[in-house]
Parts: sequence; C-alpha cells; structure tokens
Amino acid sequence: MMFRLAYPELLFPLCFVAVWFIWGLKRRPAGITYSMTAMVSRLAGGTDRLTGKISLVVRTGCLVLLVLAAARPQLYNVSREIKSPGVDIMLCLDTSGSMQALDFTLDGEPVSRLAAVKKVVGDFVKKREMDRIGLVVFGTEAFTQSPLTLDKGLLMDLVKRMKIGMAGDKTAIGSAIAVGGKRLKDLKAKSKILILLTDGRQTAGSLTPAEAAEAARALGIKVYAIGVGGTEPAPFPVQTPFGTRIIRQLVDMDEETLMKVAEIGHGQYFRAADSNRLQEIYDIIDHQEKTEVRVKEFFHFKELYLHFLLPAFLLLVAEIILRTTILRTIP
Repeated sequence: MMFRLAYPELLFPLCFVAVWFIWGLKRRPAGITYSMTAMVSRLAGGTDRLTGKISLVVRTGCLVLLVLAAARPQLYNVSREIKSPGVDIMLCLDTSGSMQALDFTLDGEPVSRLAAVKKVVGDFVKKREMDRIGLVVFGTEAFTQSPLTLDKGLLMDLVKRMKIGMAGDKTAIGSAIAVGGKRLKDLKAKSKILILLTDGRQTAGSLTPAEAAEAARALGIKVYAIGVGGTEPAPFPVQTPFGTRIIRQLVDMDEETLMKVAEIGHGQYFRAADSNRLQEIYDIIDHQEKTEVRVKEFFHFKELYLHFLLPAFLLLVAEIILRTTILRTIP
C-alpha cells in the first residue's frame, strides 16, 4: 500500500494557518486597565500566560486537521493486467573449447568469447520481460540448460554458470538446433525464435545444421545465426609446465553453413568480431522481434480523510468547552 494526497495543492492554506498561529502567540492577551497591577501581580499564577494560549493551540490543531482532510489523504495500490502476444525464444550457446579465445574485451580488459557472450545475453534477457526464454548449451553434445521460462532471474543465473567445455570440446551445431526446436515445437506463441551462437564448424553429431534448420522451419521456427570471432588468429591460454602461456591460433568458423542455416530458417546471419558488434547484433534481434505489450492499470483507493476530520471535530468541541468553562473570558 502507498500513500498519497488526492489534492496536494489544498495544503497551501497551511501557510496562512502558520502565520495566524505565530501572530496569536505574539499578540497581547485581552485585559483591562487597572492602576494597582503591581499589587495583584503576585496573586496571578505563573502559568496564566501559557493557559491563555491553550485555546490558540487547540484551534490551530483543528485548522491543520481540516486542511489535511480537505487534501484527501489516501492509501492505494495498483494492480496490472498485462496482455502480450508473446514470443518464445530459445538461446543455443556454444561452450566448446574454442570459446576460451581471448579476443573479446569487457571494460577494456581482454576476456574469453564465452564471458563476452554471457554479458551480452544477460542484457538481452533483461529486456525481454514478457517473453518466455529457454537455454540450450552445446559442445560435443547439446542439452537443455533451461526450458522456456518467464523466470528471468533463474535464467540469468544459469547463463552466468556456463563454463567452457561443460558440454564437451567439439561442436554439434545440428544437435543444438534440433534440441532447441524440440523445446519450441508444441508451444503456442505469436512467434518462435531460435538464436544460434557459435564460433566454429560442425565437428560432432550426426544431424547436419541444414537438416536441423529444415526441421525448425517446418515447425514455424525462425532461426538467427551468430558467428563469433574475427578473421585473424585469436589468443588462447595454454597450460604449460611453466604456467599459463598465450598462443595465437586460427579458429575455423564455417560461415557458409551458418548463412545457409539462417536462410533456411527465414532469419539472418551476423558475424561478431568484438564485444560491441555482439551487443549490436542482439540489439538488432531485440528490435526486430519486439513484443507488443498492452498494460491496464487498476487503482484501488482507501480514503483516510475521516481520520483527520473526526479529530478536528473533537478539537473544535474541546475548544468550545474550554472557552465556556476553564478558559472563559469575562466581558
């Protein structure tokens, strides 16, 4: 529950109430002229002046509460009804040994291709709040790391936990597409998207990438393909008896096959040679596959003005009683 004032502009009269209260404190109390006040001053109690201000304090409190009641204090909460056609997305990410190449950067520091992919994919997942997204990890084998889910926190945690070689060191592109397509085939959605990311060529699995793309297209799945890595030899960390050394090695990426997969799947092929380009590619896909979200908001209010109006009425009655009894003024 949240608090608000329906008419906050009605608080402005509080300025006049404050000025009136200060003026009342400084104003000399009503009295009569008497030449022998020095003789009767000892008969007056020391609290007479303060007692004379009780009526002013009570009346000021009454006015403040009336102003607050007029501003209509409320407690409220908001409920939302979200309507979205929905896009189902399977992310197929390569974790083979070649993804440890250190030719990408984050914050100016060299990182592995997989580390850069995890960062960019995490940002992509955050943007797709209303879509179901799943994760397939592949290397020598391909397996579902996360089925399609709306739990983005869980999905992002699984992305962060991906490691080089967790599915083997080879590359089974066809198997990855097949596993992702199997997860999408029986689901009803406005559109079904499979985003394949790899830096190599098919070196494992019996199903070819083209055959898997044909099957995905038959299931109404659009396939985007992303090739990761530059055209020059990439630095790789290598363990030696003298510690970790960096050697340069050319990664054989099969761009022709990836282009064919994207063409068959009615999607697009992209090549990412650095972190910035990889981010741009996912931004392009995010823009092209945008989900239309319609949100209706319902506000539920609880009026609180009676909590101020009733005490104001009680203070008014109290002031009348005080002025006609204890604080009565003789004309």
